[in-house]
Amino acid sequence: MADPLSVGVNLEAFSQAISAIQALRSSVSRVFDCLKDGMRNKETLEGREKAFIAHFQDNLHSVNRDLNELERLSNLVGKPSENHPLHNSGLLSLDPVQDKTPLYSQLLQAYKWSNKLQYHAGLASGLLNQQSLKRSANQMGVSAKRRPKAQPTTLVLPPQYVDDVISRIDRMFPEMSIQLSRPNGTSAMLLVTLGKVLKVIVVMRSLFIDRTIVKGYNENVYTEDGKLDIWSKSNYQVFQKVTDHATTALLHYQLPQMPDVVVRSFMTWLRSYMKLFQAPCQRCGKILQDGLPPTWRDFRTLEAFHDTCRQ
Repeated sequence: MADPLSVGVNLEAFSQAISAIQALRSSVSRVFDCLKDGMRNKETLEGREKAFIAHFQDNLHSVNRDLNELERLSNLVGKPSENHPLHNSGLLSLDPVQDKTPLYSQLLQAYKWSNKLQYHAGLASGLLNQQSLKRSANQMGVSAKRRPKAQPTTLVLPPQYVDDVISRIDRMFPEMSIQLSRPNGTSAMLLVTLGKVLKVIVVMRSLFIDRTIVKGYNENVYTEDGKLDIWSKSNYQVFQKVTDHATTALLHYQLPQMPDVVVRSFMTWLRSYMKLFQAPCQRCGKILQDGLPPTWRDFRTLEAFHDTCRQ
C-alpha cells in the first residue's frame, strides 16, 4: 500500500530538484565571488576589464541555466495529495468564521505559551535549587555530622514528627520557651516566649508556618475562652513592626524539601530579638530613631537595623 503522504509526488524529479537547488546556490556564490575579487591577474587596465566582464557573464549564464533547470524540475515534481490523515484536527484551519470562533489560532497561542511556561519553570527550578542552602540563617555552630538526615517532604506529616522537631528546637535555645498546642485538630499552634521581651503566636500547617503574631511580653495573648488569639494585633507599634518583619521572614525562609530546616532557621532569626531594646543600629549606631528601636534583623547576619537605615 502506497504511503498517503507520497501520493502524487514524483520522487525521482524531487531528488533531481534538490540537486538543482544545490547547483543554483553554487552558481550564485560564484557570481558574488566574482564581484568580490574584481579585476585581477592582468597587466593592463583594458585586459582586466575584459577578463572581468567575460568571467561575470559566464557566471550569470550559469545562474540562468541552473534556474531554468530548477523551474523545469519543479513542474515535474507534482503536488502531494491533500488527503492527509489529520482526522478532525484537519478541519480546525477551515473555520469560516474566524471572528466568532477563532479556535485554531487560540490553540496555537496556547501551545506557544505552554512551551514558554515549561521552559521558564525549568530555569527557575534550577536557580532555586542552586540557592536553596543560602536561604537559611546561621546554624549556631552545628557541624555537618550532627545535622539530622533529610526527613519526609510531604505536606502532611505525622503529629509525632512535628512534636519531635519542635522539642529539639526548644532544647536548642534555652532562653526561648515553646509551648505547643492543637486546639483545632492536628494543626499545631506555638506560643514562643523570648525571655521577657516578647511573645510570638505561630500558626502552623503540619510543619509549615502559616502566620505569626508578635506581641509584648506583658500583653494578653489569649481570648476570653482561653484560646490563643491569632487575630488581634499588638497594641504597640514596635511589635507591629516586628510582626511585619516576621511575615517577611516566612517568605524568605522557604525550603519545601526540608521544612524542619525552615522552622529552625526562623526560630534562629526570631531569637535575634532577644536584645530588641538594647542592640544599636549597625548603620547609624543609634538605639532609638523616631521613638522606635531597630526592629529589622538581617536574614543572614542577624544584624539589627532601623527600617530607614536598612535601605
